[in-house]
Amino acid sequence: MSGSPAFVAVDLGATSGRVVLGVVEGDAGAERVALTEVARFANGPVEVPQVGPDGGGAALCWDLLHLWRGTLDGLRAAALLAREQGHEVRGVGIDSWAVDHALVAADGALLGNPRHHRDPRLAGVAEEVLGRLGAAGHYAVNGLQRLPFTTEFQLVAGRHDAAWPLAASVRLVPDLLASWLTGEVVAEVTNASTTGLVDASTREWSTPVIDALEAAYPELATLRSRLGDLVEPGTVVGPLTARVQEATGLGAVPVIAVGSHDTASAVVGVPADDARFAYVSSGTWSLVGVELDAPVLTEESRAANVTNELGVDGTVRYLKNVMGLWVLSETLRTWREQGTEVTLADALAAAKDAEPRRTVVDVDAPEFLPPGDMPTRLADAARASGQPVPATVGEVVRCVLDSLADAYRRALDEIVRLSGREVDVLHVVGGGSQNELLCRLTAEATGLPVVAGPVEGAALGNLVVQARAVGALEGDLAALRTVVRRSSSLRRYEPAAATR
Repeated sequence: MSGSPAFVAVDLGATSGRVVLGVVEGDAGAERVALTEVARFANGPVEVPQVGPDGGGAALCWDLLHLWRGTLDGLRAAALLAREQGHEVRGVGIDSWAVDHALVAADGALLGNPRHHRDPRLAGVAEEVLGRLGAAGHYAVNGLQRLPFTTEFQLVAGRHDAAWPLAASVRLVPDLLASWLTGEVVAEVTNASTTGLVDASTREWSTPVIDALEAAYPELATLRSRLGDLVEPGTVVGPLTARVQEATGLGAVPVIAVGSHDTASAVVGVPADDARFAYVSSGTWSLVGVELDAPVLTEESRAANVTNELGVDGTVRYLKNVMGLWVLSETLRTWREQGTEVTLADALAAAKDAEPRRTVVDVDAPEFLPPGDMPTRLADAARASGQPVPATVGEVVRCVLDSLADAYRRALDEIVRLSGREVDVLHVVGGGSQNELLCRLTAEATGLPVVAGPVEGAALGNLVVQARAVGALEGDLAALRTVVRRSSSLRRYEPAAATR
């Protein structure tokens, strides 16, 4: 088949999944990627009843089979569109949120539904594990900020589950889907770095960390044997199986390991034109950071709770997790369940007219992590800090956005101080880049110009890494970002122009 080279990005977020066809257009040195979203499907936690000797309860899980069906439907739609347009699909890449994992038996059977990182059983586990293993020594190896849901803590929380002794393989979500597409099992390193089990300096599984975990929790013995071989982005995992080829209409197309942590792909998709940039990958979570050549593993960095996640081309994503638009989406959901339908557009319009910085709370506080009544939690936080309680739609939403912008400022100040990286511009990529008010407030809070876009930053980053892997694009990250800039519609917000 003639035509331009095409690639398929399967981009799975915590609230939705999408499949995007990317076609590389233009002459050498002037390439751009034209994107077409061919499928979109909902995603989110499912509360599953747990009945056992301790009585009833509920687990928060992911519906992986729904994601698998959405992936196959999307691949089928991408194959059809590429065929209609005369393009050749030359690769498939998968990225998703981090840390959550599936257990797979020796015969390949999926052992139950993977737990969601907001599952209540994780409460207190991180403190227990780090108390046993030593937080300072742990950070000096894996470089991860303390978060309650890191994979190693999830494994400890699930060590008594009936499925654990039957598990031959532990796979993060993109690796699981890639194994179903190809029959090959690998562990892509950018996502693996969020497990807590990878050495941030060597980019390999950490024998000391895994040995210490196995010694502290004997049920996790042989954990290392259940982890796949690490691969770097750009590695060809394998061709689609005959069964998948038949189901999708694609040929023996290779699945290519990309930055399978969606933030790693989103950082590739930052349209920066030099190294003096910071980013906010803005979605359900907001990841605020800079790109470095080596991790920062100092005690001061650990005390500030900054993380070192691995990036594409040997880079390090030095960042902090901020609660993100989760708080806003849960606020709208709560109102809807209470009988008040407020659209996002109406909520943002009301927030724009509300008094600025009337109430600013710490959205990273643990009470904002689980699903629930966010307006009430915001009100409680306001009372506890002696601030006015937001009551109207505009006041509540303005509180969320002012608080997010302030969280971005605080995170960025720490990151710049600890890394020594000079920053001239802040790039906001992902769905949150469409939130004009939040972008303006972020420019005002940080004092930096904010460049918003691309919206599909993770998909673009996914696609250009695939294209380079098969020779359809060439060059380093700077060259790939040049392609991203040509492919994107961007908007710039200056601090002085930020609205009230």
